[in-house]
Amino acid sequence: MTYTAVLIREEDGGYSVSVPALPGCHTQGDTLAEALLMAEDAARLYLEVLKEDGKLVPPDKPDVSVDMRGASEALVYRLTVREAAPVA
Repeated sequence: MTYTAVLIREEDGGYSVSVPALPGCHTQGDTLAEALLMAEDAARLYLEVLKEDGKLVPPDKPDVSVDMRGASEALVYRLTVREAAPVA
């Protein structure tokens, strides 16, 4: 599945990340690469919980708006969320 992720560069360094289609799905990372990995992990866990609870998986919201107040930089990424590998 693919979701839109919004990354905001924080004043003290690092990035905060949200996935607008998944309410409450937020994370952060010290670098852009780490933030993207954390976002994929957070989204995967969010979707796993929805499935376990028998809830519908929401579609992506590709049309997002970004509140730039207090932010010096914002990035919008298409995040591919892969299912967790089965435990052996």
